[in-house]
Amino acid sequence: MVYTLSRSIPFFIIIPLFSVSALVFILLSEKNSKWCGMEDGNYGSGLWRTKSEQLESVAEDLTSTPGSSESIRVADGGSGSLTRKSRRASPGGRNTHIRKARSAQTSLKVELDEVNSGAALSRASSLGLSFSFTGFSVPLDEISSSKPFSDEEDIPEDIEAGFHKSKFQPEPTLPIYLKFTDVTYKVVLKGMTKSVDKDILKGITGCVNPGEVLALMGPSGSGKTSLLNLIGARLHQPTIGGSISYNDRPYSKSLKSRIGFVTQDDVLFPHLTVKETLTYAARLRLPKTLTREQKEKRALDVIYELGLERCQDTMIGGSFVRGVSGGERKRVCIGNEIIINPSVLFLDEPTSGLDSTTALRIVQMLHDIAEAGKTIVTTIHQPSSRLFHKFDKLILLGKGNLLYFGKASEAMDYFKFIGCSPLITMNPAEFLLDLANGNMVDISVPSELEDKVHIENPEAETSNGKPSAAVVQEYLVESYETKVAETEKKKLLVPIPLDEEMKSKICSRKRQWGANWLEQYSILFSRGFKERRHDYFSWLRITQVLSTAVILGLLWWQSDASNPKGLQDQAGLLFFIAVFWGFFPVFTAIFTFPQERAMLNKERATDMYRLSAYFVARTTSDLPLDLVLPVLFLLVVYFMAGLRLSAGPFLLSILTVFLCIVAAQGLGLAIGATLMDLKRATTLASVTVMTFMLAGGFFVKNVPIFISWIRYLSFNYHTYKLLLKVQYEHITPSINGIRIDSGMNEVIALIAMVFGYRLLAYFSLRWMKVQP
Repeated sequence: MVYTLSRSIPFFIIIPLFSVSALVFILLSEKNSKWCGMEDGNYGSGLWRTKSEQLESVAEDLTSTPGSSESIRVADGGSGSLTRKSRRASPGGRNTHIRKARSAQTSLKVELDEVNSGAALSRASSLGLSFSFTGFSVPLDEISSSKPFSDEEDIPEDIEAGFHKSKFQPEPTLPIYLKFTDVTYKVVLKGMTKSVDKDILKGITGCVNPGEVLALMGPSGSGKTSLLNLIGARLHQPTIGGSISYNDRPYSKSLKSRIGFVTQDDVLFPHLTVKETLTYAARLRLPKTLTREQKEKRALDVIYELGLERCQDTMIGGSFVRGVSGGERKRVCIGNEIIINPSVLFLDEPTSGLDSTTALRIVQMLHDIAEAGKTIVTTIHQPSSRLFHKFDKLILLGKGNLLYFGKASEAMDYFKFIGCSPLITMNPAEFLLDLANGNMVDISVPSELEDKVHIENPEAETSNGKPSAAVVQEYLVESYETKVAETEKKKLLVPIPLDEEMKSKICSRKRQWGANWLEQYSILFSRGFKERRHDYFSWLRITQVLSTAVILGLLWWQSDASNPKGLQDQAGLLFFIAVFWGFFPVFTAIFTFPQERAMLNKERATDMYRLSAYFVARTTSDLPLDLVLPVLFLLVVYFMAGLRLSAGPFLLSILTVFLCIVAAQGLGLAIGATLMDLKRATTLASVTVMTFMLAGGFFVKNVPIFISWIRYLSFNYHTYKLLLKVQYEHITPSINGIRIDSGMNEVIALIAMVFGYRLLAYFSLRWMKVQP
């Protein structure tokens, strides 16, 4: 009969009919085996059937919605019940989902082979046929590299950016072993009658090796930041004792290029973007051997490594400027330091003000940095339990005393050993901070301490029956010194596993600048111009200048200098212009160095640039900006007031006002750099500007000879004389007792003020106490 059918039906129809019949037979057999397995208690066959259906549903879901977030059904144990696991859509689009489906198919096939090899083989053949129809067949070379869904949870996720990112991959560098022994630090408190020495640190000992994260913990005022500044070479005072070594060598200035220091306060320029901030840092700090393109690429690499690509074109922001979030700002600060690939990284409370999730992410990033052989030291105030377990070593401080040094994972065991254990379930960090504060609430009191209180000092017991804080801290210090201190000090005597050549690499006395003087000047000029243009061209300042100009133009509307009364009026206008553009720049420039002192300290401490390059760039980057507002001012006043209508006098008037502005700025820079205190600087500037105004030659004609020399120091006087010469040299030889001459003496005097005041400001910055 088959032969007859084969002769009557074409051959190309017979083959598909046999294939369909075979497929229907297999499906019916599987259905019967499923129900038989369920009824007969064949648990393995039932589980195999459930996962087969699950795999088909996964394929159907992925093919129907490949670009959005979906729910993937996963088998729960072996009972056949299904749970749902939500997963975000990958930015890879359809290809990514295909890879996920292949991974799921591969993992499920392996499990099926383990459960029921015979049935799995038959089912695998049908699955291969089914997925070949939908384009999901798995090449053999991809099976070994496929991973099940559960492995995806190990990929770190950028919480703020909202997408998965690769693990931070820092570059290896010179390993540095940091040791410090019996470190002490005192400050002198000056009183009305006598000075008192206050102990900040009292013999702190510890060490940290490459690949480790050392946490400095303790309550506020315990000396964490002081210790960090000491071992980070940010404090050099005669009241410092003990020894600090880097690879068994003392500190040298060449280590500045190998040390990164992240301060507690985020010291950044608010009007620069994230990308601009890191790019300028890379161009200034990376070695000269790298080209500009390589340095900028390094900055982009750090941006992507820190997960800042989403906000790279956003301004940093500040108190009055909207910018990036707190976690992003902190990562920018860290990026400023790791961009030079430091061997040692110090951080002062990097998690302050952040939520627990963002703080955990930053600490995890520090762990990733340490894995490349870098040494990490950070202060931490009150970490969560998850953060605490991320630290390798721990130093616990209490009022400058060392209460514990060792592995963070062994801290609880140590305090349990000396009799201090939590009576309730507590965060280890909270428990340690309570002990450091001397608070024994919900903490067991050691028998030795109880006996000491009852026998020696019964009054040291508080109202709740616990010992006082002072007695507890004394007991903790004594316990550490008698039980642990000597053992830890002996460990520090063990030589580090580095040869002499590696040790000598940190002892070079030559400073390494990342750019030459001209490059530093160019970079700092560009940075300063971009930062301050927002302040200069703010609507408030423009409104202030233009409104003043309009009022002056209305008051002196089309005044006539051809008669004596009109001449007197215009002379008053010129004196006001000289006073206004002498007063305005002084009080703007006063804030320059006091406001940038923190940034200057931070960048000079890392040898980011020469002070001379910074000063010249800072004082010249304002010059293009300083010319805009005076031109707008004179365009309004000059023609409304009817001053001398000619191109020459107009341009000379602008040049005279500009020279006055630059001289007045120099005075403001000198006062601000010398005092470095805004209140005192403002007071001194007010008195100085008022004196120069009164001696400017308009209010007082006959100044007594013993004080007449003040007028020659006044830029108002010289500016006023030059403006009179420009406007009235063709009319009269003198006005209000002021003789109009060639004007060369006034020009020389103003140029001398321009450079003299700035030299005073430069040397004031040079003598300023800057943290090295």
